[in-house]
This record gives sequence, C-alpha cells and structure tokens, in this order.
Amino acid sequence: MKVAALLLLCMTLFHQGYSNSLDSCQGRCGYGTDSGYSCQCNTACEKYNDCCSDYFTLCRDAATSCRGRCDEKYNSQNPCHCNSLCSQYNNCCNDYADLCHADSGAAITDAELKSLSETLYVLDSNKASASQLIIDPQALVPDSQTSSQSDLSSRPLFKYLNENILFSRPTYAAFLNVLNNYKRMTGQTESFSSQQLTEQDTFLKETMLNTELGRELFAFLYTKGVYKSESEFIQDLKNMWFGLYSRNNNALDSSGFEHIFAGEIKGGKVSGFHNWIQFYLLEKRGELNYYSHSFNGPWSNYPDVLGLQFKWDGYYKQVGSAVIGCSPEFDFAIYSLCYIARPGKQCRLSLGGKELIIQTYTWDNSSYGNGKKYIGSAYPVSMY
Repeated sequence: MKVAALLLLCMTLFHQGYSNSLDSCQGRCGYGTDSGYSCQCNTACEKYNDCCSDYFTLCRDAATSCRGRCDEKYNSQNPCHCNSLCSQYNNCCNDYADLCHADSGAAITDAELKSLSETLYVLDSNKASASQLIIDPQALVPDSQTSSQSDLSSRPLFKYLNENILFSRPTYAAFLNVLNNYKRMTGQTESFSSQQLTEQDTFLKETMLNTELGRELFAFLYTKGVYKSESEFIQDLKNMWFGLYSRNNNALDSSGFEHIFAGEIKGGKVSGFHNWIQFYLLEKRGELNYYSHSFNGPWSNYPDVLGLQFKWDGYYKQVGSAVIGCSPEFDFAIYSLCYIARPGKQCRLSLGGKELIIQTYTWDNSSYGNGKKYIGSAYPVSMY
C-alpha cells in the first residue's frame, strides 16, 4: 500500500513538472510553433496572443533589456548597453534609465527635455521675425498624396527674407560658410580643405559657445554628466555631426550635417534635407521648385514647422520636414539634444507650449571613438 502511494505521488509530481515546462519559455526562445506546448515562445505569439507568461522576460527583452545587466562590462556583440558610459556613447538599451541608475546624471527625462526646449525657444534671439520672413505655403495635401509629385503651388514658398539683417549675424554667416562645402550626390567622396575644416570649427564656436542658447545646452548636458568640459562637448559634436561615413559605394560621402542641413541625392531622389535656409537659397537660385506642404505646425510665429514636398533640380522629396525661421543655432541645438538624449527614437520637445516631436536615427554601420555612433538623421515629425 505504501509503495502504491509513493508511486502515485511521484507520478503526480512528474506531471506537474511536465505541465509547468509546457507553460514556460525556458530553453525554448525562438522555437517555431509547437502544438505540443500550451503556449509559444516565438515572435508570432505576440500576434496570436498565445505567448507563455515568461516570454517577454526570457525571450523578447533579453537582448535589448537592461534587466539583470546594469553596470555590465562593455561587450561589442551586444545590440545595446547598460553601463555608465552608454548615455555618452548613445547606445543604451531602452530601459536603461528605468532599471539602471534612474536617478543618476546620465538619465534625461521627457520633462527635462520639454523644459530645456522651452528655454532654448525663448533664448533663440536670432530667429526671424514676422517682418524679416514671409512665407506663402499655398497647397496643403493629405499624407496619401505626398508621393504624387504634383506641383500644386504656382508661387515660391519664400515670399520675402531680409538677408541683410539675418545673414550678417555671426551664426548665420558661419552656417552659410559650412553649407556650401558638400557634393550632393552620394557615392562621391567628400574631402575638406584646411579652410573648410576651420569653417566647421567656427560654426561650432559661434553657435554653441558664443550664444546664450548654446551655452544653455552645454550647461544642461554638463550637469547631467554627459560632458565634463566645453572642449569635450565641442569635440564630440564635431565628430558626431561632421565625421564622414559611407552611404553609397564605400565612399566617405556623407555626414550628419550634410544629410540633415545640406541634403543629398541618393537613388534618384532627395535624401535628408531638413533646413529652411538651404531651401530658401536653392529656391532663390531657381534650383528648387516648391510643390506643397503636408503639415503645418500650430505656431503663429517663428519658429514654425512644415512638411514640404519639392523638386531639387529634378529630384523629388516626398516630405522634407523642417523648422522654419529658427536660427542655425536653434536647429543645431535641438537636433543635438534629441540625438544625445534619445538616439534612434522619438524625442518630445515643447516650443511655446506646443509639443514638437523630433525623430532621430543613429548611423550603425561605422563609429568613432570608443564605439560612439554618428548621427544618421533627425527631423520634425507630423503630429497634426
């Protein structure tokens, strides 16, 4: 009788253990669908709502989460990192701020981003006023029509700009000097003369060190522990923005600055191009034809935000969103801030009480320094 009872107990424990194994992803992550299990551990389970209860912990989040990895040593094989340097190198896992040292200087909250962007908005003393810049947006098209390549606006976008006042200011002058140093076609190697390298340094100095707006950005990043000195701040921005990488044919043909501010041509169409001053200059020279806009921000003054459709010397841009009327230092500051704080993600800012979302992208095919990533792109996102 005792033997029978013991056998029954063993069988019960075996079945319980077997049943539990069927309800777990332990050792099963990435396996195909198996009807012999009561739940699944592959990406399809999210769609069909039949994931095991520990799927998200053991499978999906393991490689991209900081759970159990805080302060780990750097490993180049990991897709993201969870140590104290990841914020500086723009390669933290998404939940780093929540799980690792959330109260440390490295974490930048959404509230801080909105507060700082409001401050930068107020400090943008070099932005265009309503009397210095007049635009004529004309045709507004839905998102579904931005690919039609239809010229629905007979007049230029820019009706008037007081170049004498704006372009004589040091930050505008420095920006214009850098803007014309690029070859627009990808696949053509970029090279810079000593004068052009000096122009890059001058631009960084004028926008980030010689304006109250730039100094405010540095002060914030300094207090958050991102940079230890002004020289480190400027050097990293120079590498991040002006460091060359290849978008086509293995040529060092591109950089974050060229892509975002000057614009490029790749695959028979416009790539990047998110700056109003470049748009104005090309339109004035007859090299750019404005077609329409697909969104317009809620601001009644400058800076404003537009999603633009246009052709640049025969090459089409479906949505070239840009902050209109801001100073070069404001454009450069908010893109830098968003890339540092939210690399490869959406960055939520606030301008005059209105939310602005900046989408950033990292360049993952090459790096500088100790694995730091160049800026791939950044631009305003439509919310309206």
